Amino acid sequence: MRFLHSMVRVYDLEAALDFFVGGLGLNEVRRRDSERGRFTLVFLETGAESDAAQIELTHNWDEPTPYTGGRNFGHLAFEVDDIYALCEHLQKRGTAILRPPRDGRMAFVRSPDQISVELLQRGEPLPPMAPWADMPSTGSW
Repeated sequence: MRFLHSMVRVYDLEAALDFFVGGLGLNEVRRRDSERGRFTLVFLETGAESDAAQIELTHNWDEPTPYTGGRNFGHLAFEVDDIYALCEHLQKRGTAILRPPRDGRMAFVRSPDQISVELLQRGEPLPPMAPWADMPSTGSW
């Protein structure tokens, strides 16, 4: 058995791609538009060697309102090379760091569709540092 992908429904495909590609640095590897089904599927992956897992973004063209209940999904998790640098990058792009990496190991953010995304430091935690060490959590993650 091999894990293939997780699917998340997105309301605004461009905003979702800006977050996952522009913010997190994932790569779009394929896209399928279905005129008959009125949807677009976009598959993303990290591009890391031996990491075949993907995220499928499903955009239903005629969805009248944003999806709710994204927290029920759980979360996506990514191992990152430098959690502080990525959180700073995301914050500069306007993403709220809901659970800051106070411990140098774990943070949580949300996509534009409120999908919870966990960021985990590769290897050992980084030493605690400002401004993250004293930053409180906000919202739900």
